[in-house]
Amino acid sequence: MPDVVVTGEPLTPADVLAVARGGAGVRLAAEALANLAAGREIVERLASGDRPAYGISTGFGALATRHIPAESRAQLQRSLVRSHAAGMGPAVEPEVVRAMMLLRLRTLATGRTGVRPVVAETLARLIASGVTPAVPEHGSLGCSGDLAPLAAVALALMGEGDAGVADPVVLEEKEGLALINGTDGMLAMLLLACADLASLLTHLDVAAAMSVEALLGTDRVFAADLQALRPHPGQAASAANLRNLLAGSAIVASHREGDTRVQDAYSLRCAPQVHGAARDTLAHAAAVAERELAATIDNPVVLPDGRVESNGNFHGAPVGYVCDFLAVAIADVGSMAERRTDRMLDKGRSHGLPPFLADDPGVDSGLMIAHYTQAGMVAENRRLAVPASADNVPTSGMQEDHNSLGWGAARKLRQAVHNLRRIVAVELVTAARALDLRAPLAPAAGTAAARDAIRAAVPGPGPDRWLAPELAAAEDLVEDGAILRAVAAAGVEVA
Repeated sequence: MPDVVVTGEPLTPADVLAVARGGAGVRLAAEALANLAAGREIVERLASGDRPAYGISTGFGALATRHIPAESRAQLQRSLVRSHAAGMGPAVEPEVVRAMMLLRLRTLATGRTGVRPVVAETLARLIASGVTPAVPEHGSLGCSGDLAPLAAVALALMGEGDAGVADPVVLEEKEGLALINGTDGMLAMLLLACADLASLLTHLDVAAAMSVEALLGTDRVFAADLQALRPHPGQAASAANLRNLLAGSAIVASHREGDTRVQDAYSLRCAPQVHGAARDTLAHAAAVAERELAATIDNPVVLPDGRVESNGNFHGAPVGYVCDFLAVAIADVGSMAERRTDRMLDKGRSHGLPPFLADDPGVDSGLMIAHYTQAGMVAENRRLAVPASADNVPTSGMQEDHNSLGWGAARKLRQAVHNLRRIVAVELVTAARALDLRAPLAPAAGTAAARDAIRAAVPGPGPDRWLAPELAAAEDLVEDGAILRAVAAAGVEVA
C-alpha cells in the first residue's frame, strides 16, 4: 500500500483507514516541512523575548502563571509529557493509536503548532516502523484534547515508555505541549466507527429483507412513492435496498393475494424509517468528522502573522456529541433487529416456522440461545447509549472546569459497533435458516445470494450443534463484507 503523503492540508477518511488498518506508512511533503520551519521560527523568536508566552515560557493549565526561565524549558517539555502519560487500564486497539498518530502528525504539518521539523519527522518514522506505543484506555477527559493518550505516544518519541524510537528527539519549547494537545484519539475512533457503520447499516437492510421473506411479510410498504411522502435521504436509500433485495421473490409472491393480514409488525414495516434515520445520523457524524480532519487543534496556536494565541479549539464537544448520537442510533437499529429475530423464533408469530427453528423442537432448542446472546448485546447497547458528553468532571484546579468526555463517548461507541456487528450476524443466521425452511418457495435473487454466502461458512437446518463457532463465522462474514459482495455479484444493487 502506498504511503500517505502528509502536506498539512486536510486528510481524507480513506487516508486514515489506510494507515490505521491497511498498514500504510506516511511521508512528510516538502510543503509540510516548509510549514514546520516557518512556525518554528515564530516560536523561537518568542522564546528569546521577555514577554511570557503560554506553553513556551510558562507552566501549563492552572500553573500557567509561573514564568519558566530559559534553562528550564526543555525540562518543562519533558516533565509535561512524563506527567501527562498517566493513563491506566488495558491498551486501546493498535488501529486507534495508528490513526491518532497520523492525525496529530497532520496538525503538526500545518506549522500552526510551532514544533521543529525533526519532531514531525520522528513521529512519521514511528508510524512507518509499524511499532505502536501502548496507550492506556483510561486517562482522557476530552478537553485540552486527549492529553494522556497522546502523551503515551509523545513519550515514545522521547525514547521512553514501552516502545521508544531508536533515535529519540529532545523536545524544546512548545513541543511537548504540541504533541499532546489535540482531539486526535476521539476523532480517530469516530472515523473508524463511521467506516464500520456504513457497512453495517447496509448489512441491516440485507438482514431485514431476509426477515421480511422469512416472516411472509409484504414488500409493498417499501414502494418508492410511499417512501417519497417522507423525504429523508437515509430512508429513501434503505427502502431502495429493500426493494432491490426483494425483487422477484417467490416467497413474497406466494401470499400477495388472499392474505388476511392488513399490516406487518413495525420491525418489518418501519425498517426503512429506522435504518434510514441511522443512516442520516451517520451522514451528520461523517460531516463533523470531515470538518475535524480540516481542523488545526493545539493550544496555543502559532499564526502566520507572528501571534501565538490561546484558544478553546481543543474542546471535544463536536466529536463527543456525534459519538453519543451514533450510539443512540446503534442501540435502536440493533433493538429492531432483535425484534425481527425473536419473531422468527416464536411459533405463534412466525407464520408456520417451527419453534426456535429447531429440527426436533423439545429435543432440540434450535436458535433459542443465539437469540439470548443477541438480546444481551442489545441490552448492553442500550446502556452504552447513555450520553457521555452530557456529563462533566471539572479538573486542573477548576481551570479546566468543563470537560467534554469525548474520549469516553468514542470508547463506548466502539463497543456499541462491535455489539451491533454481532447482533446483525445473529439475525442473518436466523433469517438464513428460516428461508431454508420455507423451501420449496425460493427467495429473491438478492436474499438468496446473502443466504448462500452465509451457507458457505454456516451449515443449514439440522439437529442441535455447537453454535458459538457458527455465530463467530457469521460475524466474520459481516466484518469482511463477503455477504455484500455476494449480493452485488448476483446483480443486486445495495448501498
